[in-house]
Amino acid sequence: MTRETMITILTIALFVAVAAIWMILERKKQKKWFLAKVRRMWGSVTEREYSTEELESISHYARRHQGERFLVDDITWNDLNMDQIFINMNTTVSSCGEDVLYAMLRLPEFDRETLEERNRLIEYFRTHQKEREEIQMLVQEVRKISSMSLSDYIFALKDVEQKGVGKYIFLACLTLGGIGSIFVQPLAGALLLLVILCFNGYVHMKDSRKIEPYLNCFLCILRLLKAADGFSKMENPEIQSYLERMEKERKKFQGFRRGAFLVTSTNGMQDGLEAFVLSYLKIMFQVDMIKFYSMLKGVYGHEKDIDTLFTVMGELDALIAVASFREYLPYYSIPKLRENQERRSGEQVFVSMKDLYHPLIPNPVANSIEIRGGILVTGSNASGKSTFLKTIALNVILSQTIFTCISHTYEGDYLKVMTSMALRDNLEGGESYYIVEIKSLQRILEECKKDQPVLCIVDEVLRGTNTIERIAASSRILKYLQRPEVLPLAATHDIELSYILEDCYTNYHFEEEIIDHDVLFNYQLKKGRATTRNAIRLLEMIGYDKKIVTEAQQAAQKFEKTGVWE
Repeated sequence: MTRETMITILTIALFVAVAAIWMILERKKQKKWFLAKVRRMWGSVTEREYSTEELESISHYARRHQGERFLVDDITWNDLNMDQIFINMNTTVSSCGEDVLYAMLRLPEFDRETLEERNRLIEYFRTHQKEREEIQMLVQEVRKISSMSLSDYIFALKDVEQKGVGKYIFLACLTLGGIGSIFVQPLAGALLLLVILCFNGYVHMKDSRKIEPYLNCFLCILRLLKAADGFSKMENPEIQSYLERMEKERKKFQGFRRGAFLVTSTNGMQDGLEAFVLSYLKIMFQVDMIKFYSMLKGVYGHEKDIDTLFTVMGELDALIAVASFREYLPYYSIPKLRENQERRSGEQVFVSMKDLYHPLIPNPVANSIEIRGGILVTGSNASGKSTFLKTIALNVILSQTIFTCISHTYEGDYLKVMTSMALRDNLEGGESYYIVEIKSLQRILEECKKDQPVLCIVDEVLRGTNTIERIAASSRILKYLQRPEVLPLAATHDIELSYILEDCYTNYHFEEEIIDHDVLFNYQLKKGRATTRNAIRLLEMIGYDKKIVTEAQQAAQKFEKTGVWE
């Protein structure tokens, strides 16, 4: 071996060693950065902002998996500001994790075994830092995609037309023939090869544009499989069933992964000599087109397998986020839920909560309530009526999704939750507020006819119409909802309703005090109907003309005495 050869070999070896050391150090750096990030996020709420389009994309997984299950509908979801609840809770590290977490919140469970299994893992992750961080390190290989949900990428493959690869094999053979002809007739062969390459290049450019939008779909699946590779080496009896399910699906895609770099390198490696050489090989031999349709064939019929892998990995990531959410809360409780078969026929469904509060409100005031039948809540604006009713609905949803109640205690039946609160005119559809409102109420009435018990919450029943018809119709609607399998709750300014329905609805109220020209709310729930009326007094406090205030007070007093408006 010559001296020059020895120097060349040593130089190459040194270069490889330096590159290997650099890669090892870079991986350690990335791992250290990631662990610092998840530890910083633990027990806190996320700071990331989500666009409407991103939230809509994330919701697709839940809708695909709805089936016959009850889905918290859009009106209820928006009334309760559940998007913000999800965002605050979403400390997941992967797209599959956030999709599954959203689906958990949107699809309440009516099965105790499922909820108890979730609680087992949540508590395990909450108390085992090393194990949960090991899982997060593996799941983060899947990554998050800002513009589109990972599940959308995967399901987009259904839109691709399956084609045979005979055309591309023929073009590859032409290239081989052109190369062979050079050895027979060098000049003519070179010209023939040039023509073949130009033709192949045109075909490749035209057809590759059709598959380019779907390359990210394969990248997403490959990331899932890469994360599954890591889980296959893990030994953890607490999640053994999850590991077995992932391993079962992972083994089905060994052929799918062979040579995948021929397709995915188009997106993942744009520069350098290797990319230059590979791009020409693709044009010459159509290897990326052949591999793409081969991989596509490998995916068809295995959509459920990919979805299972996605779901299992997402559940682990999502439940770690729930464990972090529990750490963030000042206090929480595990619900005690009564199975439907434990309730006697005709027995009233119920919910009982002690010291419940709303997680989106700074320094919230806690209240307690036991609901067995209808509830009417009265009080002035901003006194806390709507927020209290939302807090009840939110707790019921969280109890049947993440098995976590934002209260000291929670007992009750399994309930569907439906609300009609923050409605608006439908200008695009040409519908007035009243039409929107009665349609919203109609969906609740229809749901209450079904077998599963319902918690329904209405804020200001039929506020979009005149007083006489509002009281007449709303009293009958609320009376209709008073049945053993329904818990109807309503906030109202109409004190008349509290008298009309006093034989079947329990009255509660919130009140305020006016001290030194200032309105003070204590947000404490009290039994009975509201007895104070301060709307006119507030006009005076903010500087309305005294004549308006005085005449308004006199008119109100005369109506209370005579029942007739002047």
